[in-house]
Amino acid sequence: MRYILSLSYDGSSFCGWQVQPSSPSVQQCLEEALGKLCGGPVAVTGAGRTDTGVHATDYVAHFDLTGSLPFEASDFCYKLNAILPRSIVVHGIFPASDDFHARFSAKQRSYTYFIHRKKDPFVAAYSWQCGFPGLDFDAMNEACRYLLGTHDFSCFEKTGGANKTSLCTVTEAFWKPYTPTLYTVIPSEAKESLYWYFRVSADRFLRNMVRAIVGTLIEVGRGKHDPQWVKELIETGTRGDAGESVPGHALFLSKVRY
Repeated sequence: MRYILSLSYDGSSFCGWQVQPSSPSVQQCLEEALGKLCGGPVAVTGAGRTDTGVHATDYVAHFDLTGSLPFEASDFCYKLNAILPRSIVVHGIFPASDDFHARFSAKQRSYTYFIHRKKDPFVAAYSWQCGFPGLDFDAMNEACRYLLGTHDFSCFEKTGGANKTSLCTVTEAFWKPYTPTLYTVIPSEAKESLYWYFRVSADRFLRNMVRAIVGTLIEVGRGKHDPQWVKELIETGTRGDAGESVPGHALFLSKVRY
């Protein structure tokens, strides 16, 4: 029987999703916890890899059992969360068809990257302090238009990836201001302009792709390049031509659609 796991995790203390020989991973924690409840090894397959320190707010995984769950789904979920570390929470467990695959059945994935424009200890763990003066978010959003559609995104791909193709279809990409929840009860002094997020959705992503795109768009915002530079990078550029990769602690896998 195949089951779907809906979960979220704080990636700060993990080397990423995938099991690694000498560092803790989210996949490893889940497999160990499931093994304790099910009385034997359980292999977990995730919707995709996330890098070291990257988080997920709506992650999907699946696992197979020779029989049914040893407890009712709600009890199983409760016991599983009791075993898992505080940094991982399972929202629900659901039966799935045998042909469902957490990775290959996914039609779209969305990532969100958070930045703040001045020092703020209350968001620093999950947002990147980007203090460059005068960032032009209008220019950055104009540059986002060149990301839309199906393109070869190898200029944003970390070298050493094992992808058979660098083609991806991006369906949305934009920057938007937001107000951290902590500040909704505090009189605002244009606080929205100090906190921004970047959202991008695509059918698939390359290794380090989102963080490289954010670093590239920041260069546009700083006035180092015109928005059309992004179009030129996609058409003829290499990874060395694009912007630097931004830190991973501010990146979230925010949605997986099937």
